[in-house]
Amino acid sequence: MSFRKLFVAIAAVAALGVAAGAAFAQTSQQKALIDAAKSRGVVGEQADGYLGFRVSSDDAALTQAVQVTNSARRDAYERSGQAAGTTGAVAGARMFESQLRGGISSGEWYRNSQGQWVQR
Repeated sequence: MSFRKLFVAIAAVAALGVAAGAAFAQTSQQKALIDAAKSRGVVGEQADGYLGFRVSSDDAALTQAVQVTNSARRDAYERSGQAAGTTGAVAGARMFESQLRGGISSGEWYRNSQGQWVQR
């Protein structure tokens, strides 16, 4: 394995740890709101590694929960990107591909890299 591949692999593992830490920024109530919104198709994961609204919502608590989660993810992706010598955007997209997309349950929605919402 080349040094570059080894470095990328180590950076990916570090990103997973950082992203797991980001999940702790949200409260259990916020996580429950997001999970319920995902199951209703209101909120979904996006190819950039962030949560997005598939349909508009006037639920202020849900909007805040998404903002808190995305802010924590943004911080985690920036740190991960710096550690890997890339950008937070690249780290977010890698996180979606390696972890987030696989965790999407049947019936939930996600936005692919072409910007289309797809139901799993």
